[in-house]
Amino acid sequence: MLRPSLVNGRCGDPLLFVEIPHEREALLVDLGDCGALAARELLRVGTVLVTHMHMDHFIGFDALLRVNVGREKRIVVVGPEGIIAAVGHRLAGYTWDLAARYATELTFEVRELLEPQVIRQARFRFRRGFAREDEPEVPAPQGLVVRGARVDVHAAILEHHGPCLGFLVAEREQLNVRRDRLEALDLPVGPWLRQLKAAIRAGAGDDLPIALPDGRSRPLGTLRDVVFRGRGQRLGYVTDVRDTPGNRAAIAILCAGVDVLYIEASFEAGDEERARERAHLTTTAAGEIARAAGAARVEAFHFSPRNALDEDALLAQVAAAFEAAPVSAGRPDRPCRDSSSSDPPPPAS
Repeated sequence: MLRPSLVNGRCGDPLLFVEIPHEREALLVDLGDCGALAARELLRVGTVLVTHMHMDHFIGFDALLRVNVGREKRIVVVGPEGIIAAVGHRLAGYTWDLAARYATELTFEVRELLEPQVIRQARFRFRRGFAREDEPEVPAPQGLVVRGARVDVHAAILEHHGPCLGFLVAEREQLNVRRDRLEALDLPVGPWLRQLKAAIRAGAGDDLPIALPDGRSRPLGTLRDVVFRGRGQRLGYVTDVRDTPGNRAAIAILCAGVDVLYIEASFEAGDEERARERAHLTTTAAGEIARAAGAARVEAFHFSPRNALDEDALLAQVAAAFEAAPVSAGRPDRPCRDSSSSDPPPPAS
C-alpha cells in the first residue's frame, strides 16, 4: 500500500510525501517547504508533481536540488504549462562551473501538460550546466503523465488564477501473499517472494524456475496460488482551484472512486465570497466534491490561517458535507498561525 503523509500538516505549505513500500523510491506532490523532510527521504524522491508555481507550492525545489547534486539520479518533474521555464530559471540562478569535475549525472526530466492529452518535454543535465534540452511533444492518453514500475500518475488541467493540475496517483495492482498457502507448502516469508511477484507481473510461463531460500527451486506454476491479485491503491490530490462546475466535473472524473482524496478546504463554510475572490474552495465545497467523486475517505488541508474556527471544527464541516464519519484530525507538524495574523495575497503565477 502507498504511504502518504502531509509533511507540513493541514495548515502549512502543501507537500505530500508518498512512500512506495518495498521500493527505494517516493513521490512528492507539490513542493512546499521541505524543511521537515530528512535528507534520506528527499534522496528517495524520483517523481515530483507540481500543481502550479505559486511560492508555497514550489519553494522546496532548491532543497531537493541541493541534496541530489553530485549523485547519479533522474528526477521527473510534472506540472502545468510553464513548469519547464520555471525549473530552468531556478537552475539558472546558480553557477555550475564545477560540474565537469563530477563523474555523476543528475538529470531533471520536466514534463508540462499543455492540453488534456499532450505533454511538452525538456531535460536539464548537471554536467551540461543544466542547459535546457527540448524534446519532442508526446501524447498523454487519459492524462497519463508518469508510468512507473508500480505506480501511474494521471493529471487534469483545472482552473485557479491560471492553469493548475489535479493528480491521481494509482498503484497498478497489488500482489499479496497468502500466508496459509506458504505454510501448507512449508515455505518461509522472505525476499525470495519479490522474484515470485515479479514473474507473475511479467506474465512468465509456469515452467519458470523460482529460487527458494534453501537453494532449491520450484516451477512458477506450483507457486501461483501463493499470491493473489488485488486492486491497487488510488490517491487523489486537488488544491488551489476555483469552485466552478467545470472544475467539479473534471475532479469527479479524475478522482472517481479513490481510496483517499486530498483536497484543499481553505475557507470555512459560509465564506464563499472570499473563496471566490481567492479562487479556493470552502470546507463545504471540498466535502461535496469528495462525495461526488465517490472517494472512500477525504483528507482536507491547506486551511487559511484567517479562519475563525479551529482545525477540528473545519474538519467537521468537511465531514458534514461529505456525509461520512468525521475525518481524523491528526496533528499537523506545524500548527496553524493565529487567526488574527495577516493573510498575504497569493503570489502571482
